Amino acid sequence: MSPDRLKSAARPDTGDAAAGADACAEAPYLELLARDASPEAYERPVLRARAEGLPAGRVAALEHAKFLALRVRAELEGRRRREAELSALFETAHDLAGLRDVDAVLRAIVQRARSLLGTDIAYLSLNDPVRGDTYMLVTEGSVSARFQQLRLGMGEGLGGLVAQTARPYVTDDYFQDARFQHTDTIDGAVHDEGLFAIVGVPLTLGTHVIGVLFAADRRARVFEREQIALLGSFAALAAAAIDTTNLLTETQAALAGLERAHEVIQDRSAVIERASEVHDRLAELVLRGGGVHDVAGAVAEVLDGAVEFTEIGTTPAEALEASRAQGHAVRHGPDWIAAVAAGEEVLGALVLHGHPDLDPVDQRTLERAAMVTSLLLLARRSAAEAERRVRGELLDDLLDARDRDPRLLRERAARLDADLDATHAVLATRMDAASADADEEAAARRRLWSAASHLATTRHGLAATRDGGTVLLLPLESGDTATDLARRTARELGIAVHQPVTVGASAPVTGLATRPDRVAAAYAEGRRCLDALHLLGRGGDGAAAEDFGFLGLLLAGDRDIGGFVERTIGPVVAYDAQRGTDLLHTLEAYFAAAMSPARTKDVLHVHVNTVAQRLERVGHLLGADWQTPSRVLEIQLALRLHGLAGTGRR
Repeated sequence: MSPDRLKSAARPDTGDAAAGADACAEAPYLELLARDASPEAYERPVLRARAEGLPAGRVAALEHAKFLALRVRAELEGRRRREAELSALFETAHDLAGLRDVDAVLRAIVQRARSLLGTDIAYLSLNDPVRGDTYMLVTEGSVSARFQQLRLGMGEGLGGLVAQTARPYVTDDYFQDARFQHTDTIDGAVHDEGLFAIVGVPLTLGTHVIGVLFAADRRARVFEREQIALLGSFAALAAAAIDTTNLLTETQAALAGLERAHEVIQDRSAVIERASEVHDRLAELVLRGGGVHDVAGAVAEVLDGAVEFTEIGTTPAEALEASRAQGHAVRHGPDWIAAVAAGEEVLGALVLHGHPDLDPVDQRTLERAAMVTSLLLLARRSAAEAERRVRGELLDDLLDARDRDPRLLRERAARLDADLDATHAVLATRMDAASADADEEAAARRRLWSAASHLATTRHGLAATRDGGTVLLLPLESGDTATDLARRTARELGIAVHQPVTVGASAPVTGLATRPDRVAAAYAEGRRCLDALHLLGRGGDGAAAEDFGFLGLLLAGDRDIGGFVERTIGPVVAYDAQRGTDLLHTLEAYFAAAMSPARTKDVLHVHVNTVAQRLERVGHLLGADWQTPSRVLEIQLALRLHGLAGTGRR
């Protein structure tokens, strides 16, 4: 500006001149406002005027214009700030209206709060009603892992105080503020983060505080009332987002519950229909005289699985007993087992395969089928009693050894599905536990007779009552021994009557139709084995004469000397016969020399090493325990019997 114009502008004489001066003073500030200059730029026109020596009035006008321009600028900035705040609040409310991910909404709230307040960090914590504290949920601008995982007890630190009192709190210098309860954990985390000034506002739902929204700086700062209010608005939106999420979660849970209830109702309806179908089919089976396997087939079709009726010996004993005791089907591995029982007597089981997670109603269906099966078996039992009496009468005739026509015996046995020309064993059975009550004793004997008769029927044999127990005539299967049959029978009868049953078996017998007297002799042998088991304390076991070593010679009815010799020293006899050796003579000399190898070599006139080698060979043939006292006694007896029979040394 030229000096003349400055002088003209400095004249305060007329009103027009003053108005012109004001207009000239306002002009640079309008330009500054137009280009949104920084506050420092508003000082330059005044400083320039003073530097140029303009009149005081002109300088004053510029000062006044600067004051007004700064007010306008501040108002414009406030409006822009409020516009940005309202825009952020609107965006947050929009996010809340379309809430899909509450974590994303809360992160956006924290980010916008940090941006609008211009703080170094913003974060949000939620109260934990179970643990009674508050924990960090979202952080923005945090650099400390310990701070991000911080938990504050109620009343601890600034956040704990806000959560406890439901009021905003602000501090210009956290570590010097005595209003808060400082703890080493909280102070250490705040120190790691480098925070200085902190403001926190509560997140409230009704009268309950559910968390705290924070803004903080790493330098000294005074938070204005408008900033605290803005942070409170964001906190209200955050609380609304959390509340909306809780309501959505509850609604979804309720809907899921209704869906599950609907599914359960549908399932129950289907199960009831299946149960009704099973009831109708079982009733039809009973009315038309169906059998056990028909029942199993009908249940298998309804339950969509494999169902079979099993005998006592082929069903897991523990599961079968548990089902009988509980009166319900029990799970055994991937299968379900329902005992088929009549009172205390177990007749078998219905086994459902391949359904480890059986529906309770389907489980009752299986149990109902087992009950129907037991009724069918009981109905057939009454019809089978006559057949059993016939079986008992036939076995009684064989035991009494009266003269019988072999042809008639075979015909009677054939009608009972028995074959008297097959190889059999006679089994004497007796229960071990005697009862002081006569009625209980009689009931126990009836159970034993029933179980024995059932076993005889299923095994194509005969059964009768005799001498306070039962006697069975059972065929021997291929590869089976009398001992195997005795032990298996003791186990099966014991399971059936729920108490130990001891069984003594005879040696195998043949030709019973033509030699019925053999049955009586075999029964006497079985009785002796039964008595021997009791004397030896082996009640509940099964055995034949061959199991008792040389005592078996006394128990066996036919004194099977050859069998005893064969079982005891047969391998040595065979070895001598095949190789031309004389191990038998070595054994006799060894025992005669009081089992002294040195004296034995003098008797045999051989070297002591030769004696040792022969005895070692004997050990290989007879087993490592051949020199134990019990084995020595049996071997010496077998050597003596072998010599007496004239089949020993030449």
